Amino acid sequence: MTMQFNDETFRGDYTYRNSPEAIRRFPFPFDRDSYAYSVNIEQHPGGPKGSPFEHMFDVDEHYVAEMRDREITLAEDPLRCQSLPHMELAGWDLLELIMVSKARDYPDLFSLTRAGNDWHWINRPMGIDKRFIFLDAATLPYGPMEYITRQTQGDFALLHERDGNLWMDAGMVTSQADWSLDFDVGMNFFEWHAPVPKARQMGVFDKALKFLLAVGQGQHYRRLNWTMTVNPRLDTSPENYHKWGPEKRTITPENVGHKQFLRVELQTFFRLPRSHALAFPIRCYLASLDDLVTQPKWARRLHRVLRDIDPDLADYKGFAVNRDVIVNHLSQFDDGAPTSPGIFPED
Repeated sequence: MTMQFNDETFRGDYTYRNSPEAIRRFPFPFDRDSYAYSVNIEQHPGGPKGSPFEHMFDVDEHYVAEMRDREITLAEDPLRCQSLPHMELAGWDLLELIMVSKARDYPDLFSLTRAGNDWHWINRPMGIDKRFIFLDAATLPYGPMEYITRQTQGDFALLHERDGNLWMDAGMVTSQADWSLDFDVGMNFFEWHAPVPKARQMGVFDKALKFLLAVGQGQHYRRLNWTMTVNPRLDTSPENYHKWGPEKRTITPENVGHKQFLRVELQTFFRLPRSHALAFPIRCYLASLDDLVTQPKWARRLHRVLRDIDPDLADYKGFAVNRDVIVNHLSQFDDGAPTSPGIFPED
């Protein structure tokens, strides 16, 4: 295998780290020096070679450790993976999409051989060699959605379309930014977005739903979303708020650089072929302030965005209590120079 995987943790001693290459390919979410809600949807995949946008499903140095962390979370709380009975076919659609994509995009890591419904899947980083019958759940150790999402970075929601709306009727969610699959399962698009401040009044969700309902077969899209997290913890769920919530009060001027993380979600959308469900993968990337300020453009821009953001959004994004400490820290890296458009660091 050409890719090297980190031995790291996302809880306890928090040994998570980004290599210099991982920092440079980080999906920095701000394309200008200010932030406001937008639908910001574009075609996926597509982007510079080596970027997280190059392939359908990005695999990086954190892959094996993230799958280990998912296994821990599921052992503690099996309800992080749920699928209503009518969603099994969507699970098979998702399994096919991921296996075909990974085998094509990372042939040294994954392979898939198909002879009719007799499939042979090899996942080399996780040491998996499995033969099974496609559409026969009895030949897998878990349901199809759970089986493949235990091997794929990011959270997954499978959305069923009916009555002119999208309903979250299945999902695998272990690295979420303070929302609960167990609470949201069975809700429609507007119900699960209800906690987001101001966006409904601005018409953002009406536009987004209209767009998503029009996504057809073979069309794939993405958008970036972001929030802030203290410590590199993947599982910031409401169920475990008692574990990570108090960590917000541990930030000081001395430790903010390595304890405060920008949490970015690469959200993608795929219309599935048999079920007509919409797959909604949400891949989480974490970078500390120390990581981000190694790129001068990002250091200047992040300071300006967080300094000028609406206070209600700072609260919703999870950093209002530490905003002053963060902004003061970042100000030393902002020399007032102009920044270029776009999200990528300067060459």
